[in-house]
Amino acid sequence: MQNVTPMLARKDERAPDEPRSALPGGVIGFLSYWCALAIPFLLYGPNTLFFFLYTWPFFLALLPVSVVLGIALSLMLRGHLFWTALATAIAVVFLFWLLFSFLSGW
Repeated sequence: MQNVTPMLARKDERAPDEPRSALPGGVIGFLSYWCALAIPFLLYGPNTLFFFLYTWPFFLALLPVSVVLGIALSLMLRGHLFWTALATAIAVVFLFWLLFSFLSGW
């Protein structure tokens, strides 16, 4: 007969510094996306809306990239939220600025 241990009685097999969830990284990526989306409006005003009218699919494609980037950085940085938020925000703003510059021809 096998030794059957109930699931609740087992100890957690993760390392103590391993994050329990990827959700905080995804939330940080999502919030970084919206902050990066606001930057062109702050710099160029409401006329940015006309630019986004034709290019919105490209910028919308950055949303899942931002979330996955936040999750990946959260896992690589072992769940340190401050460093994850800082690295994700810098990377997402850089991606937005790169796409915006490429599409606007500057």
